[in-house]
Amino acid sequence: MNEYYVKRPRMTEFLDRLEESTESVTSSVYLPPNFSVNEIQQIILSPLPDTIVEIAAGSVTGAVIFTGRESHTMVLPPFPLKERVIFSYCMTGPLRELLEKDFMVGLVLVHLGTYAVGVCKDDVLVSSKVGTGLVHGRTRKGGSSSRRFQRRRENQAREFLERVCSHAEEHLQPYEKTLDYLVYGGPYQTVLQLRKECPLLKTFEGRTLQVIDVPALRQKVLEAAVTRIWSSRIIEWGE
Repeated sequence: MNEYYVKRPRMTEFLDRLEESTESVTSSVYLPPNFSVNEIQQIILSPLPDTIVEIAAGSVTGAVIFTGRESHTMVLPPFPLKERVIFSYCMTGPLRELLEKDFMVGLVLVHLGTYAVGVCKDDVLVSSKVGTGLVHGRTRKGGSSSRRFQRRRENQAREFLERVCSHAEEHLQPYEKTLDYLVYGGPYQTVLQLRKECPLLKTFEGRTLQVIDVPALRQKVLEAAVTRIWSSRIIEWGE
């Protein structure tokens, strides 16, 4: 099984190559999000590896599966598919149409101590802020001093996330009506805590995509995240 990401500008070439091998592609199945493993197995008559079915079922953007006589390809697009469609040949049209849309996407990336928020139209940043804050690391010592240290650390974390929320409001609120999607990045528990404590972020619940892995934040990380959220995940496997 071969897995990699393809950036938006390269996807046209990728799909062109797929269509050039059209005789070897026997079906194209477009699956929107929220299909269960059992439903996917019933839709796609040819047997698929359990791992592939589970990945497709867990994708928040859905999946496009191109089955062939000897090899198969699954594309997890950067943004959600809207309709279930099945073709008995190689059909890349709906995927191309999705990738050509100019979405407005917000990014909220956070580690305890560093953060980056921004908005991109298409794959270009139109608004952004990157910053840091003091949050001490954990201590392994026990006793009352450890508890005091932990309380101070919790207070620092809360104050830091409040500041991140303030910057998120500053950069996301002007686009509240026009933002198509919101992407989070960073440790899951930190992202979850921020979402709980920042009221503005609740307004984007129905437009939230995946949480992506990012290192400690700086401008280059934010720019790389923009490229990442516009990239498609490709998985290829044989019989």
